[in-house]
Amino acid sequence: MKKLLGLFLFFLALYLTLYLAPETTPNLAFHYNLGRDIGYYGILTLGAGILIISGGIDLSIGSVVGLAATLFPMLLLAYGESHPLNPVWAIGLILLLGAAIGWTHGILITKLKLQPFVVTLCGLFIYRGLARWISGEQVQGLGNQFSSLKDLLYTQPLGPLPKFLVIFLTLVVLLGMFLHGTVYGRYLYAIGGNERAARYAGISVDRYKILAYIICSTLAAFAGILFIMQHNSALPSNTGSFYELYAIAAAVLGGCSLRGGEGTIVGMVLGTAIIWLLDRLTLMLGIRSELLPTVVGAFLLAGAILEAVLQRWQGGSHQD
Repeated sequence: MKKLLGLFLFFLALYLTLYLAPETTPNLAFHYNLGRDIGYYGILTLGAGILIISGGIDLSIGSVVGLAATLFPMLLLAYGESHPLNPVWAIGLILLLGAAIGWTHGILITKLKLQPFVVTLCGLFIYRGLARWISGEQVQGLGNQFSSLKDLLYTQPLGPLPKFLVIFLTLVVLLGMFLHGTVYGRYLYAIGGNERAARYAGISVDRYKILAYIICSTLAAFAGILFIMQHNSALPSNTGSFYELYAIAAAVLGGCSLRGGEGTIVGMVLGTAIIWLLDRLTLMLGIRSELLPTVVGAFLLAGAILEAVLQRWQGGSHQD
């Protein structure tokens, strides 16, 4: 609870800094765009965070986004612009692809005992290469078609809220209920905290680890669909690049321990919000947007050093 309170106060301090700064005048458009970005990247953070809680890691999130964003327009227009595929089928196939990727990761890690870092790092290269090969390195887009689908998922706000934020908040409620309100969510915490003890307690460790990977990759595939809704096209070579780093960073910033067994849905929301407030702050200070990963990395490193110092100090105090 103290960590969540500290995150909220830091989020509030960042927001007030932006709000009161003379260089910026946050208006409705500012808040709308900020909510849109928090909603979009928050979807990825939820998947990464749940996986981290279970003791896993996924470095292929961005490449799954790129593959899904590349394949989605190709599926919709597979029979030509005059005979588009039903969007429901296309969305279902992309989500099924994401689930299959997560299932494959989980099987390789649980049954063959491969390291998650190795499996998902290889996936990062494989899925990016597949996207480039299938598309022939060509930009894939929807053109002027499927306006009703774009309105449903992106264009038309729900009151003052952007659709991405509404989708994100819906997932927050659903996954929050799953993670904090069901025995299956407690299983994920137990597995991440001590996998051997979880096995001795009779928990089907492999099954729930696979489930965590499926959730992560399915949400990444869904984010690929939303990318197309926002940008209308995808470049296979770089769509989704570094998205896994933002997702993992937001989850860790929100209180998820890379050792597993720790983290909350509320913390993931705050972590995502803080990162994209930092993005706006860097722009206000005149720092180029390309340096946002540098700013986020430096901030996380400083936080980790501070936490290590505090833990060492508290340990020394207890010994005294």
